[in-house]
Amino acid sequence: MARIYPFRALRYNPALVRVQDCVTQPYDKITPAMQQAYYQKSPYNLVRIILGLPELFDGKETGDVYTRAARDFRAWRESGVLMQEQEPCVFAYSQKFTVPGANGRTLERRGFIALGGLHDYSEGVVFRHEQTLSKPKSDRLNLLRATRAHFGQIFMLYSDPGLTAEKLLFSEEAVPDIEVTDEYDVLHRVWKISDPNTINILISALADKKLIIADGHHRYETALNYSKEHAPAQPVTSERSTNSLPQPPYPEAAVMMTFVNMDAEGLVILPTHRVVFGLEGFAAAAFLEKAKEFFEVQPTERTDASALTTKLAEAGKGKTAFIAVTKDGSHLLTAKPEAMAKALSGLSERQRQLDVAQLHGVVLEKLLGLTAEAVREQTHLRYLRDAGEAIEQVLRGDADAAFLMNPVTMPQLREVAFAGEVMPQKSTDFFPKLLSGLAIYPLD
Repeated sequence: MARIYPFRALRYNPALVRVQDCVTQPYDKITPAMQQAYYQKSPYNLVRIILGLPELFDGKETGDVYTRAARDFRAWRESGVLMQEQEPCVFAYSQKFTVPGANGRTLERRGFIALGGLHDYSEGVVFRHEQTLSKPKSDRLNLLRATRAHFGQIFMLYSDPGLTAEKLLFSEEAVPDIEVTDEYDVLHRVWKISDPNTINILISALADKKLIIADGHHRYETALNYSKEHAPAQPVTSERSTNSLPQPPYPEAAVMMTFVNMDAEGLVILPTHRVVFGLEGFAAAAFLEKAKEFFEVQPTERTDASALTTKLAEAGKGKTAFIAVTKDGSHLLTAKPEAMAKALSGLSERQRQLDVAQLHGVVLEKLLGLTAEAVREQTHLRYLRDAGEAIEQVLRGDADAAFLMNPVTMPQLREVAFAGEVMPQKSTDFFPKLLSGLAIYPLD
């Protein structure tokens, strides 16, 4: 069962700082330019803790980015820049946004921030859908050990067609505690919920749910490993209680999460396009000829991003398809079912139907000769959200080919995750991202 807990969050003190100037995108979505901009916004911007810039420290500074993060975090608490809630609570969280590439269509995604109990995947409570890499987990573990706090939320999905949490937590009349607009023009609003009866109803409503990690696989597994490091010598079988509200058996047994109903409106998954570069002896004509063993290859008339992605979306209705862009033009690739089944015989049927599995297993590995390790380490591979930039890299000679993708659908993700399977890295890109710094979970 899913274990949900309220918590005494740390939050930015609006009497001393502008919250707008202090919150950030998740650490792994912060570009170098964004990192510099965050530093300039405020001396209390969370980037200084979650993604420090070593070169900005002068010779008087000591320690690495992790010890400096711990120092700043401690100082911000002591000075009152970060204040702790007096009672356990959860937070309703709304994001209003314009869907990229959807001609101005706007949506609202609703969820809530709370603690979630940590589970091994084998327990059948929390499910992943992507592979993880060791380097990001090592980085996040070092930060967690130094600061003993969680600064961003794991993005968790659950199923509730009745919209119980949304009806319980959201009121059109309630004034938000936090209201900020990010660099992607997404309006983020947060309301504190401290009523014990409301929180207990929420906990009961989610008790029988299974959870899928939408974003934050590396941070989840880091928190899980850290939890095991700090587990009591004698197993704790009961939860603690504060003001009639359940608490984790020990602080490290939970991590901060945002829970979003996968049956509600507002869930958007964007495609992540692949760009390959630096391939020795790559020839577009030879590649396309080899591709005909597995795909129907059809030239397209246009090479601009809007036209190609529109064509791709239409071609992908009811079947898998992607577009290969090379210096010789662009081509629509649709799978030959029998050839694909044979080429990907080691995968389940549900996986063989995924565009991303066909691209990685056949195009990248079999046709272009990229090893699984090269794909993991991105030796010859880049991932881009912007189709126009992917095409431009090919046209200006910075890449050999770009492969434009349709997004994974929510039913596909759900089916793969609940089957205990995983997709290749960067298979999904949920939009918008959850802001870091709206609430902080201190373990001390």
